[in-house]
Amino acid sequence: MQQEIRFATFNVCNLSQPGAKLYDNLAPLTEAEYEAKVAWTAQQLDELDADVIGLQEIFSLPALRDVLAKTTRYRDATLAGFAPPPDPVTGAPRLTPEVALVTRLPLAAPPTAYIMFPDGVALPEGSRDADRFARAPLHVQVVLPNQQIADVIVVHLKSKRPDYRNGDVGDDPMLHAQANLRSLIRRGTEAVALRALLSAMDKEQRRPRVVLGDFNDTVDAVTTHIVMGAGKACEPGEELRGQLFDCRQIQSGRESHRDGGYTITHDGRLMTIDHVLVSEEFHPASPHAVGEVLRVGYLNAHLQPQRPEASDHGQVLVQLILY
Repeated sequence: MQQEIRFATFNVCNLSQPGAKLYDNLAPLTEAEYEAKVAWTAQQLDELDADVIGLQEIFSLPALRDVLAKTTRYRDATLAGFAPPPDPVTGAPRLTPEVALVTRLPLAAPPTAYIMFPDGVALPEGSRDADRFARAPLHVQVVLPNQQIADVIVVHLKSKRPDYRNGDVGDDPMLHAQANLRSLIRRGTEAVALRALLSAMDKEQRRPRVVLGDFNDTVDAVTTHIVMGAGKACEPGEELRGQLFDCRQIQSGRESHRDGGYTITHDGRLMTIDHVLVSEEFHPASPHAVGEVLRVGYLNAHLQPQRPEASDHGQVLVQLILY
């Protein structure tokens, strides 16, 4: 008997406690704004109705618990997440956006946050936090309805926002170009570090994997392809091993390609930078498949027009069928 399971990724956009100062150009939430954001986020979670949801831009786990308490479908769900690590130089607490996960499926082991890059991966000398992720990926092992364990990894790669050095200004074209390059280098380095972590997992144990997150780039971008492990050398018959695949590209319901899916609007363009990737265990061409991607949907009606309490990202919902 086939069983359906649902995975989703949701960048909630700066979920924090009221009064918390996040950025210089962003006013803290008032009590009324906080209540509106909590209510909207809870409503969106209920509309997703996914078994496992990866979340990004969580500045406060207590705020996320307030959201779950407002839902009807996730009051008894398991929340996995960690407070941000202290500043590596000063040791002071940091208020930074982290990732989290909410699951209605049971956990097979305690969650793990990968703060540091694997050995051999580092940003150029002189870079800030050269040896670590800006937002630590979260690894959770969930028990599927068929009692098989699946690795779920929640990620949030570096944005395309220019990374200016102290004293730089944005009106100099060369400084702007260099700041953009620094952002690209960090996102690329984080993609390599994530690929190294995934490859190590595959060598340790072959089992289903799902990567949920905000990649801050499209599925055909070089950084996304690095995470997917495309184009690697392999043994005959093992062409799919270790790779990840975009659910939208391998879904069995091909008509869903015309669903107008996108997750952000930028300069009048519609783009998808939030993705759900799966391992070969959900690829229809794999002899090791334990299921397949039935369909992919997008919750993005709140993006046009943008509501103040809403996220600036659409959500991606993936329905899988277990054989």
